[in-house]
Amino acid sequence: MKIQDFFSENPRVAVAFSGGVDSSYLLYAAKEAGCDVHAYIAGTQFQPEFERNDALRLAESINVAVTIAALDLSDNQNIAQNPADRCYYCKTAILSTLWELARADGYTVLCDGTNADDDETDRPGMRALREQGVVSPLRDSGLTKEEIRRLSRQAGLFTHDKPSYACLATRIPTGTPITEKYLKTIENAENNIFDMGFSDFRVRLLPPDGAMLQLPEAQLGEAAGRRAEILAALRPYFRNVALDLTPR
Repeated sequence: MKIQDFFSENPRVAVAFSGGVDSSYLLYAAKEAGCDVHAYIAGTQFQPEFERNDALRLAESINVAVTIAALDLSDNQNIAQNPADRCYYCKTAILSTLWELARADGYTVLCDGTNADDDETDRPGMRALREQGVVSPLRDSGLTKEEIRRLSRQAGLFTHDKPSYACLATRIPTGTPITEKYLKTIENAENNIFDMGFSDFRVRLLPPDGAMLQLPEAQLGEAAGRRAEILAALRPYFRNVALDLTPR
């Protein structure tokens, strides 16, 4: 199935929208196909501000209406206690809320940006997608991440070269409770590293007060040469800082 065929069969769709490469192209493709499309963003503590800003900017650039669902996930102990299947509970909470909003607006189809490269065995959230009845047109159309980036570039979407970004909760080791303090600390620390010009990195929590910086291989040499700057950027948030020599 081609993605255009999906939109021909489903001319009115809601999109679970994060502002990443995949969901941005999905939203664009729906708009280009002439669909009545509406974007729904989950506004949670797990999403950094820049991601939400990117999502709003992209939606505005292609003239798609957006609804932000304010969600407090800290009340759900299946999420806050950070078990191995946290992603399933988180995805379930988010999708059920987005479905509620979409249905209230008259939408009967909710799509997400899962692509053909996404491995179901590595993503507990896939189970939530199935249970919630969310469809994944990019995956069903066989579109890979590389193809989506190419199509996004052709479409002039600024997200075409945006690094993949997992939620802030993924920086906290499984079994370590997720707190507002941890999430904000990680977000601030990553903002500092981003401002130094690094990209596609992670600042992972090493409880109780340490952090591990993970960078792509091409940036490890620069990081070593800027050791003092990196320490200055992270020391306000962490007592101990380590550099992971295994590339991301």
